[in-house]
Amino acid sequence: MTDTDTIACDVEATIRYVVRGEKATFYAGDRDKSYWPGEDHKVVVHDMRPEVGELSFDRNGFVLLDEPSPVSDYDDPEQLEAYCRYCEGVVQRLTGASKVISFGAIRRTNATGTHGHNQPANGAHVDYGERTTADYTRLLLPDEAEELLTKRRMLFNLWRPIEMVESAPFALCDANTVSRDDLFPSEVVGGLGGLDFSLWGFNLAYQPDHRWMWVPHMQPWEMFVFKLFDTDDDAVQFTAHTAFEDPNTPPDAAPRQSIELRTIAFFD
Repeated sequence: MTDTDTIACDVEATIRYVVRGEKATFYAGDRDKSYWPGEDHKVVVHDMRPEVGELSFDRNGFVLLDEPSPVSDYDDPEQLEAYCRYCEGVVQRLTGASKVISFGAIRRTNATGTHGHNQPANGAHVDYGERTTADYTRLLLPDEAEELLTKRRMLFNLWRPIEMVESAPFALCDANTVSRDDLFPSEVVGGLGGLDFSLWGFNLAYQPDHRWMWVPHMQPWEMFVFKLFDTDDDAVQFTAHTAFEDPNTPPDAAPRQSIELRTIAFFD
């Protein structure tokens, strides 16, 4: 699919990083309570579209798909369930995993009055790592979990706009440019709609070699699939991401509307 109104460009923008060495505690439903010591850095955010054919999980940690959604109403429980099954199938198709499960489907918008759970995240982070992957495996598949946790597994996020993105666009950091030394612990309290246990991931500290990418005016049929964690220590993983402010955003731009979902892929 194409859109003649789509404008491709690199932009200089501000990315909020965590202060190196700091552990953050993030309260998704009450952000004012959070301890997230940040510092802002100007970076170039590169247009991904000219490189789309070269992107891969092994090289960058993410891909951009031309992948129209099979559903139209993410607020309808049956359609959302169908979307989850579809996303599991996408990950299985892309990776050859023997089993894929999903969790954490959530809509986000920067519209005025939006609850904290549903606002875009404005800080460079990697959602979750090994601990939360294991916690969700035990929660969703209690009878199979211990066997599955002996296998290789990967955690992916699948993110798409519901309408063309006009504001609060989404940026991904090429995972091949992220060092483990740049990652610092993050505890997310009450994330994904008010869970009664914490989620554990990482925030990203600045270093100048990070390469940020985006899709200007991203369309609803376009979808990011990006890797957050892999039990193979040598694999490219830890794809940091954040919402950011495009300096070219017009004052009357529509609020961003997006849907995201996490999947855990298991391999024999």
